[in-house]
Amino acid sequence: MKIDLHKPILEKNDALAADLRRRFAEHHVYVVDLLASPGSGKTSTILATIDALRDEFNIAVIEGDIASSVDAEKIKAQGIPAVQINTGGACHLESAMLKRAVDVLDLARLDLIIVENVGNLVCPTDFDLGENAKVMILSVPEGDDKPLKYPGVFQVSDAVILNKVDTMPVFDFDRDAFESAVRDLNPKAPIFPIAATKGQGVEEWASWLAERVREA
Repeated sequence: MKIDLHKPILEKNDALAADLRRRFAEHHVYVVDLLASPGSGKTSTILATIDALRDEFNIAVIEGDIASSVDAEKIKAQGIPAVQINTGGACHLESAMLKRAVDVLDLARLDLIIVENVGNLVCPTDFDLGENAKVMILSVPEGDDKPLKYPGVFQVSDAVILNKVDTMPVFDFDRDAFESAVRDLNPKAPIFPIAATKGQGVEEWASWLAERVREA
């Protein structure tokens, strides 16, 4: 007899995620869940996105990390509400964790919540957080073969951000091979090449996101 312990965990997570999704919809809040490896530039991408959209939307950020509040402090320094979730070793966020963070935010005053998931290309793909979209960030130094090694995260993503494109001349990164692999896995997901710390390419990504926030 085989007992699947994963199934009841996901069922409980999904039920709570559905409740969160209803809350977000009631308040017309758009939620994007950012998935990436450590060092890919999640926080710098968030900061660039905030800079591009803050004049139109009220934004909050939920930061997921195994430990520390370094990234949340960077967000708060920009005058943006930020809630830190420390997972204490867990390699992903779950809907119960997100609910506790959402409960301290005033959804009636928000248009957009950006969730920075724990740096991991595997575990977060299985856990619904009630988000409107999952967005994958890959940085050029990580290599063009990541879609082949971690297909699941690219398959569940509504968009893919290729960060640190300004470093492409330094690294052996085959952009055509990368984009071809992504499109084979997920033909519908747009790919946004950016250099977040320099603002390069951010406008196109921000416009894509803004369109969806307006429709929420």
